[in-house]
Amino acid sequence: MNRIVVASALAAIFAVAAPFSANAGALKGAAVGAAVGHVAGHHAKAGAAVGAVVGHHHAKKKAAA
Repeated sequence: MNRIVVASALAAIFAVAAPFSANAGALKGAAVGAAVGHVAGHHAKAGAAVGAVVGHHHAKKKAAA
C-alpha cells in the first residue's frame, strides 16, 4: 500500500515537472522505462536508463522538426 502511494506521488511530481524541465524527454522516458522494466522482470534500473536515452532522443528530434 505504501509503495503505491509513493509511486503515485512521484508520478504526479514528474508529470507536473517534466514539461518545465530541459530534459523532459529523458524524465518521461525514464519513468516509462522503469515501469516497463519492472513489469518485464524486475529490471527497473535498466529500463529507466534505456528509457531516458530514448526519451531524450525523441525530444531532441521533435525540437529539431
